[in-house]
Order: sequence, then structure tokens, then C-alpha cells
Amino acid sequence: MQNHPAKPGCMAAAVAAALMHLSAAAQSAAAPEATATATTATDGLNMERVVVTGTARGSSKMKSSVSVSTMDPDTIALAAPTSAAEVLRSVPGLRSESSGGEGNANITVRGVPISAGGSRYVQMQEDGLPILQSGDFNFITPDSYVKIDGTLDHLEVVRGGSASTLASNSPGGIINFISKTGETKGGSIGISRGLGYDQTRYDFSYGAPLTDKTRFFIGGHYRTGEGIRRTGMSTEEGGQIRGNLTHEFERGYLRLSFKHLDDKSPTALPVPVQVNNGRIAEIPGLDPRSVSFYSPYWVRDVSLDKGNGHVSSNVNDGLAVKSDSFGVALQLDLGNGVTLSENFRKSDNSGRFIGVFPSNNGAMGAYTIATGPQKGQAYNGRAFNAVVFNTSIDDAGNTLNDVKLSKSLTAGGGKLTGTAGLYNSLQKLGLTWNFNEYLVQAKADSPALLQTANATPGLIGPAFGACCSRAVDMEYKLTSPYVNLGWESGPLNIDASVRKDNQRASGSANIATAGLRYDAATQQLVNYKVDHTSYSVGGNYQLQRNLALFARVSDGVSFNADRILFGSPLDGSAPISLNTVKQVEGGVKWRQGGASAFLTLFQAKTNESNYEATTQLSTANRYEAKGAELEAAWSMGGFRVNGGLTYTDAEITGTAPGQESVIGHTPRRQAKVVYQLAPSYEIGDVTVGASIIGTGRSWADDANTINMPAYRVVHAFVKYQVNPQTVLSLTANNLFNKLGYTEVEGDGHAARAITGRAVKASLSYSF
Repeated sequence: MQNHPAKPGCMAAAVAAALMHLSAAAQSAAAPEATATATTATDGLNMERVVVTGTARGSSKMKSSVSVSTMDPDTIALAAPTSAAEVLRSVPGLRSESSGGEGNANITVRGVPISAGGSRYVQMQEDGLPILQSGDFNFITPDSYVKIDGTLDHLEVVRGGSASTLASNSPGGIINFISKTGETKGGSIGISRGLGYDQTRYDFSYGAPLTDKTRFFIGGHYRTGEGIRRTGMSTEEGGQIRGNLTHEFERGYLRLSFKHLDDKSPTALPVPVQVNNGRIAEIPGLDPRSVSFYSPYWVRDVSLDKGNGHVSSNVNDGLAVKSDSFGVALQLDLGNGVTLSENFRKSDNSGRFIGVFPSNNGAMGAYTIATGPQKGQAYNGRAFNAVVFNTSIDDAGNTLNDVKLSKSLTAGGGKLTGTAGLYNSLQKLGLTWNFNEYLVQAKADSPALLQTANATPGLIGPAFGACCSRAVDMEYKLTSPYVNLGWESGPLNIDASVRKDNQRASGSANIATAGLRYDAATQQLVNYKVDHTSYSVGGNYQLQRNLALFARVSDGVSFNADRILFGSPLDGSAPISLNTVKQVEGGVKWRQGGASAFLTLFQAKTNESNYEATTQLSTANRYEAKGAELEAAWSMGGFRVNGGLTYTDAEITGTAPGQESVIGHTPRRQAKVVYQLAPSYEIGDVTVGASIIGTGRSWADDANTINMPAYRVVHAFVKYQVNPQTVLSLTANNLFNKLGYTEVEGDGHAARAITGRAVKASLSYSF
């Protein structure tokens, strides 16, 4: 038996009992805030900030019964992020494996498993609507379509709780990137340059009123270069431009928005390693922090398209994403306590994912170089089989709409607010997989292909037994009515919500015969319906102005998408598996002077099914996680520090028949302790700061045979205010060039690690 901490369920029950007792007492006594000092102390966690994510109507952190974090651009800068997912590593309770480059990250929360790629249980949003309706599509993740620049106003992250009912496919949480809208006239331009690596980036933003009632904002960035990992050529190019126009009415506003994204960047996939007695060891010459197998000496990869034609791709294009979206947001106060909110967005999303994945860790031998300036010469050294994951994102467009009507009235000595909403989405998914295998030099700098029996230099043939030339053409329609009822009386806030998600999936999927052609006889037709009713109930009680207790219980679902294709029948003749998460949480919020803290105890039970492309293994597991999550901040004078610590005790509690040996084991890549610490100090015109992120030891596989060592990574920055308009800054990501593994293949032949040190200088001018 393992020793467990006090169960979060017991804590939640105790908090709930306290809420009921204190609520009764509040009817005959003055509310605590009536006797509190009128001055609210400034706190680093911004407890009075109104949060719009995961709430039916905006509510301050101090009054809400959910665990929520907010990050402003200044806080984000502390992490010296190289991607959107890198920012999320600074959020307590959130697990972001941001080692895939500028996309392709794995994200989850509070011990809810990462059993495949992407963010199955956490929804990533821009301005309150999903980027992709499912977070775990094969080879296409929401973070790939999110870029951090001057268009971001702030970030809101909700863990657990109401995320189950106030969004779809988000039982673990919601990450909402909220845009600037031009409230303050002004803008900025900037340039940054990598030091020791080739990357140049240009940023701009500007917002201003057009009339007394109308304002606009526009911004974006463009960058070019090789990138942090050496590729021997320019493999980064592109950027985005975003903007919005807001017109205010006497009782509301109308906002039009747009986004154009066209970008490409290298992906960082696992590299060959060795595992000895459960411990990972580097292969000499292959540093997982810096190696990239992109090279000017690749031949073009020829893949099969859906019409049995052929497409030639540049392997060095890496992750290419395109997105064009248009949105409309409307909010109206209709009078008599009635508010109407409408949020609509249509996006055309596409791209291509090309990454080099080792199918083995190679062998020493005598080979002949097949490409590059040494073509035809002998090569005596290590070579490995490289699988080119070449997936065309033919169509990942979506149309999303969320409309809700709220009514507030006085009832029972308090304020009663009811909200009814309807969410609709149409998510398209067109993917064309093609996995060819090549023989490649095992070297870090511009490897060449090696001669094989094939006429195409380096080509071995279709990878993994020709399993993975696949054509997917799907549509996922989601209709989700929901209701929320909230009651506020003095220090007490209680809310309950229910959501009915109805998904209709239709389309087709096919596996190419021998990897050479698509035949009608092998096509799988898809036509099924699935639904689930989710709920969430929570309460918050302010014992005094600066101290509050909260508790919540919830049940949510994440529907499967393309990861269940090619398995059981999907024509409606067989049951469709669901991925469900049940959570209980409770905790306390406190602030005093310049200090503030947010402590949550939690329990999460997950039931899921999954398929992995690299192992071709289907699983059906149950998980349970218990733990505690602490977020805290303190400031005094020019010094401030934010930090967090998450303790998680997770285990696999059930599996499919034949896989029972993993029951009782710790889920893969789940460390017991993860922590963040971000101090900064302002001295006149100079600000210095750091962000320290650490993770404890974990297991790389569910069998708990491969050890992933604990590691700590330090990011740092120094900023100099040259004059009121000009700022010069120097940032370092992974300052001490720490090696930290984030995932290992189950047989130990390959592993992925965080990227090594990346230092850049930036100059910005505000006007």
C-alpha cells in the first residue's frame, strides 16, 4: 500500500459543510466585508480581477469557486518563452510538455493522463472560443495555431471545476488567450535577434479610438531564420497579423475580429538514445537538447495523396500552419437584469506536419553516403532508420458559435442569476498520413542520407509495415445546450451547472494497401452519434475580506475523434467509447498586504480509451490522481515573486484485458512534484528576473521500467528602460543549458528533451 495524503474528497466535504454553516450564520449577522477595512491590499495573484473564463458571467477570483490563474505580458516575460506551450509551464497544476518546438505540445492538468499527444482534456481558446474542437487530433494540436506576441492582453487558466460544463471537450480545464482591444491609445514596434543562433523577429501593435464609441486594435509579428536547433538552413519563416474593431452601444458592444497566420518552424521529435538498467544515456554526438535531423541533404519525400496521386514535400518545412479566421462578438444589456451574449468565429485551418522520428537507435557499420557533397564516399559510423512523419493537414477548419442569455433578480435575500446557453460547432478534419523510412547518418549537424537498395537515395520504404499511409475525411458536429444557476448572498456564492454534449461524427477513413494505393474496398465509413451529460456544483464563502473557502464537484467528458478510427466499427452498430473525468476539489484563498496564496486539494478519476501511432497500441485505462496545488505571490517595494507547487499521487487503477500488469503503477511521465518560482527586482531603470521550473522524477512508461530523472530549468531576463518609450532587454531560455527529458519511447530507443540554452536580445519602442 502507498501512503496517500489526506483525501481531497474529505477536504471538499469539510469545506462544503463549512459553507452551509456559515451561510446560515450570515442570515443573522452582518457580512464580513461590512466590517472589513475599505482598503483592499494589492496582491500578486490579482484576487479582485474579474475572470471571464469558465464562468457564466464574469466573477472575481476571490468570489469564484474555481481554481484560476491569470498571467499578464510582464509575468509571461519572466519565463522567456519560446512558444505558447512554454508559457504554460509557469502555471501551477498545469503540465505542459513544451519540448516539441513551436507546436505539437502535450498538455494536461492535475494528474489527468497524457496518454497520447496534444491536450485531450484541456481546451485551448482564443477570446472564449476553441482553437480546435478536439485537442488531441493526430499530428495537429491547438498550440500549433497560437503565437505569443503584442496582441495578447492576458491569459486565463481554469483548472477543473466549471470547465466541464462551460465548454466542450474540456473536463480538465480551459486555457484562454485574451486579445487586446484598443482601450488605450498607443502601440509599439520591436525587433529581437537570437544570440548564437539565427533568428530575427519583428513585432508591432497599435490601438486607438476612431470615434467616441468606436476603437480598433491591430498587431502581429514576422520572423525568419534557422531557429534554436541547428538545421543548416533557414527553417523558420512567417508570422501572424490579428486585429479587431469594437463599437460600444449605450448598453453593450459589438466586436469584429480577424486573424491571419502563415508560419513554418522545425518540429523537435525524439532522438536516438540508449537505456541501460532503466536509465537514459545519450549516444555520443547526439545531444537531445540541440540535435535536429533536418538537413540540406534530404531528398524530397514523395507521398501518396487521397486520389492515388503523388505529392513531393520538402522535409525541412517542418510544421507549417495556416489559419484565416473571422469573428463576431456581441453583448447587450436588454434591461430588467437580462443580458445577451453572442460569440461567433469561422476559421480556415490547414498546414503540414513533417518531422523526423527514429524507429531505432542505430548501429555502427560501413555505409555509403547517398546525398550531399560527400555523395559516393564511404561512411564508417553510426546510422539509424529515420521515419518521416509526413502528414498533410488538408482541412482543420471550424465554425463555432456560443450564445447565452442571463437573467439576474433578487431572491431569498440575495442575488439569483440564471444563464441558458447553446454552443454549436462544426469541426472538419482532413488528414493524409504518409510514413516513409530512410537510412540516415547519426550525426547532429546536417546529416546525409545513406545508400540503400532503393533507387531513391536513402529510402528504405513505407514505415512500420506500411501501416501508416492513411486518409481521413471527417466532420464532427457538436450541439451543447447548457444552464447555470448562481446565487450570491453577502459572503456566500453557490453555483450549479449542467451541460448536454451531443456529437455527430461522419465521414470516412482508409489505409493504403501496402502503402501504395487507396482502394474503395478498404474504406471505413463513419456515422455515429454520442452524447454525455456533465455537471458541476461549487460554492465559495468569504470568511473575511481577505480569506475565502471554496469547494466543487464536477463530471465532464472529452469525446474521441480520429484516435478511434481503424479500430471497432464506427457506423453506429457498436458502442462508442468515451473519455470521462470526475473531480472533487476544495481549498482556501488568502491575501494580506503584499502576499497572497491559493491552495487547492484535488482528486480526479479518469476513464479513457486511446491509440498511439508510434506503438500501434490500443489501450483502455482508468486512472486516479490525488494531490495539492499551491499558487502564491509576494511583493515588497521593487521586489516581487510568484510561485507554485503541485503534488500529485497518481496511479493506473484499471486496464483492458491482457494489460493488467500495469495496474497500481504510476502513469507515464507523471512526476509527484512540479514547482515554479519567478522572482524579479526593479532597480531604477533596470529590472532583473528569473523563472525556475522544476519537475521531480517520473517513469517514462506505464510499466514503470524506464526512469526519467528530475530536473530544474532556469530562465532569466534583464530589462533596461532606456527612456520612457524605449526598452532594451536580454532573455535566456534554459540559462544553464540543462538536459531535461520529457518523454521516452516505451522500448527506450528514443527520447525527447527540452531545448538547450537560447539567448536573445530585444529592442522595443512604444508610442
